[in-house]
Amino acid sequence: MSTTKDPSCSECGLLNCYRQDKKFPDFCLTEALDPAEIAETVENYRGDGLDAKLFHAAAEVEGLYYGKLTRVEETLAFAKRIGAKRVGIATCVGLIEETRIFARFLRQADIEAHTVLCKVGSVDKSEAGIAEELKVKPGNMEACCNPVLQARMLNALHTGLNVIVGLCVGHDSLFIRHSEAPVTTLIVKDRVLGHNPAVALYTAKSYCSRLFDEERVKGL
Repeated sequence: MSTTKDPSCSECGLLNCYRQDKKFPDFCLTEALDPAEIAETVENYRGDGLDAKLFHAAAEVEGLYYGKLTRVEETLAFAKRIGAKRVGIATCVGLIEETRIFARFLRQADIEAHTVLCKVGSVDKSEAGIAEELKVKPGNMEACCNPVLQARMLNALHTGLNVIVGLCVGHDSLFIRHSEAPVTTLIVKDRVLGHNPAVALYTAKSYCSRLFDEERVKGL
């Protein structure tokens, strides 16, 4: 029984929704849903629209290649199945080498790869209203990230799929918000953990125990 005030899926130890081989807890979100609402979403996946196209492509990649392909390869497989001949890459400047390799990988599969760097436009952070003391190196020219411009430039190219490579937390949200093409993420930025944020969760009881320092966390 969960002691959380408003328990949700993270408080469930049964996960009966996956195999239906146990039982649903009293607070189960699935049990609380109107069956008509569930049916409506499922019908959307059966249709001829973009949601159905993306849904079936994702399911096919998972079913055929589960545990066999890297995410780099899965991204290509997904792009092919949704018919994306032109793929946009919204990349962080700090991961441009990784992006170059990824673009080369796509091109050898006859997919057009178009990259837009986060610093495109080269506008100093101060011009965007960021205080000088909030720069990484105050007193220097430091271009701000411009995820809205990244999205607009890829929109103008009519990309069939856009891929995020290491955009900052929040900048990725802006990019997704303004992208006209479907978006998937190849690399999630984590400067401390070598772009593998799951490590913080794997080591929450040891090296990253500071995650549960309540006073520290509330001050972030």
